[in-house]
Amino acid sequence: MNALGTASVAALRQYVRYADAKGIAVDPLFEKAGLKPEILDSDEGRIDGEQLQAFIHLLAEHTGNPVLGLETGDYVQPGSYSVLGYITMSCATLGEAVTRIAPYEKLVGDMGTTRLKMKGDSATLIWTCNFTDSVVWPQVVDNVFASWINYARWLADSTDATPLEVRLRRPSPGPEHEKAYALRWQCPVQFDAEEDSVTFAQALLATRLRQPDPLLRKTLEAHALSQLALLDTDTDLTSRVKQSIQKQLADGITRQDMVAEDLGMTSRTLQRKLSQEGVSYQKLLDEVRQQMAEDYLQNTDMSIPDIALRLGYSETTSFHRKFKAATGKTPGDFRRQ
Repeated sequence: MNALGTASVAALRQYVRYADAKGIAVDPLFEKAGLKPEILDSDEGRIDGEQLQAFIHLLAEHTGNPVLGLETGDYVQPGSYSVLGYITMSCATLGEAVTRIAPYEKLVGDMGTTRLKMKGDSATLIWTCNFTDSVVWPQVVDNVFASWINYARWLADSTDATPLEVRLRRPSPGPEHEKAYALRWQCPVQFDAEEDSVTFAQALLATRLRQPDPLLRKTLEAHALSQLALLDTDTDLTSRVKQSIQKQLADGITRQDMVAEDLGMTSRTLQRKLSQEGVSYQKLLDEVRQQMAEDYLQNTDMSIPDIALRLGYSETTSFHRKFKAATGKTPGDFRRQ
């Protein structure tokens, strides 16, 4: 695999929709980027990250548009995020949708990684771009943030889903073009920042979404996990184990032999390979349980005993003890914070 990994055709299509709307012929750009037009006919196809970077570079050069990324964000659709888009559509709240970004964003592509930081009454999504082309990465960051904001407003069926602040590492595109950011995002935008981030009020996370469907979400997440497993290589054993554990925990099961079988090996082989990577099955199980526990407490109305049962604890007291050891807070205190 190349250094920039892969990207979904869904991510490519968003830029193509922009080009089509502007009357730009993409076939010559595809040819220069080493892409074939028929790739657009594939629903779950993937291209090399370097090909996507090359295409965006060519599109930026062709248009001469310093806010290309910002404007391509206007063409976001649920399908732009592959199966992740449909998972977020079936979530009950915006917070539930936001917590689905990091685990499944690889399905959209290896363009970057997301982390969520909570502080006081605000929450910040920080995105680290993996693209290295100096022409491309500022446009990709702009595209990601513009797409997030537009999509969040669509999910919430409200224009009130507005950030408190957006910070961009890119330099200002100039006073005239800065107005385009203010017009779309309706918040202060800082250029030449130390990180690329979107900050919003934590209260927004409680916003109810238009089409909640927990059963569909569970089905889609199982599908997403199977897709992630196909993308992973043998050197990503720990992430594959975590994905398998998460899939089992969705059904309240935690068995190492079933995880091993899911990965096509014996339990003893799995134990040996994990040991070679310096981790244990129990450590990975604890990490996944903790992540899922925090998700359930923050983004669902499930009772604490039900959460404990879902995570494979035979007694609620065991769940309380583990959770407090990890966070310093009881599950109840964590939910109320």
